[in-house]
Amino acid sequence: MMYLSMIFFHIVVPILVLMMIGSILQSKFKFNLKALSQLITYCFMPVAVLMNLYETTINLNVLAQVAIFIILFMGSQMLISHYIAKWLKLKRTESAVFKNSIVLINSGNYGIPVAQLVFATQPIGVAIQVILVIFQNITTYTYGLYNLISATKSGMEVVKDFLKMPIVHALIIGIILNVWNIQIPETIEIPLYHISDGFIAIALITLGAQLSQIEVRTMINKMILISCFTRLLVGPAIALVVIWILGIEGVVAQSLFIASAFPTSRNSSSLALEYDMESNIAAQTVFFSTIVSCLTVTFVIYLSKILFV
Repeated sequence: MMYLSMIFFHIVVPILVLMMIGSILQSKFKFNLKALSQLITYCFMPVAVLMNLYETTINLNVLAQVAIFIILFMGSQMLISHYIAKWLKLKRTESAVFKNSIVLINSGNYGIPVAQLVFATQPIGVAIQVILVIFQNITTYTYGLYNLISATKSGMEVVKDFLKMPIVHALIIGIILNVWNIQIPETIEIPLYHISDGFIAIALITLGAQLSQIEVRTMINKMILISCFTRLLVGPAIALVVIWILGIEGVVAQSLFIASAFPTSRNSSSLALEYDMESNIAAQTVFFSTIVSCLTVTFVIYLSKILFV
């Protein structure tokens, strides 16, 4: 019960407050959501990813263990989402959004606060979540972007559009700065931090504004329900199998298992809005999975404490 209230009031409620602010502002001022999406995609998002990579210290042993888990876990999620999309006979655009909703996980503004609550006296648990954020960023702006671009384009057009994305450049620059320990000049670093700090608020306010335009009767359909079921329940079940196969134990196992249960990433909605592909469904999925995760994540946390001592 303690975890339930902590997750709800410290994580879910702040997310909902920002989304509510976006909804209220949208009803009053009628923002240009396309312009807001472009601001996120071409400014806030790449800077946030760059600074995240720039300032993260990574333990190579833990990184290797987490990397193997991620490859197996994410690979299984990609395969499952692909075949479920085929089974549902979704359109190419719907399929792209559906697959992203399962594979892309909110490891950032949801996952890290959860880890800080659960692993308050075990820093390795939080460190693993930071590593997962990096892997999720890479997955989002490679696999996630490819899904959306390839839904309407093919061949070299996909490659060209992908390479034009500023987030790709931010990933490369962030990795270079981290690996070679290159210091950003303070006069540039300060404004970059300001932009990075504003990313979560702007992204969630935009999501709230987007949701405010959706009719209540269309809020939940079969695709959204199956997406949430797969993300929040099937995902942790697969993660548990992968953890047992790899023989991971202790806090590392707890952290990875809990991380597998986080809801759909808000970035899946931001990208869908930017590329104008089933953006309403993407926004609804983020909203619904975030609410339901209050219960499912709490159960997974409880289970992790029993299974991995």
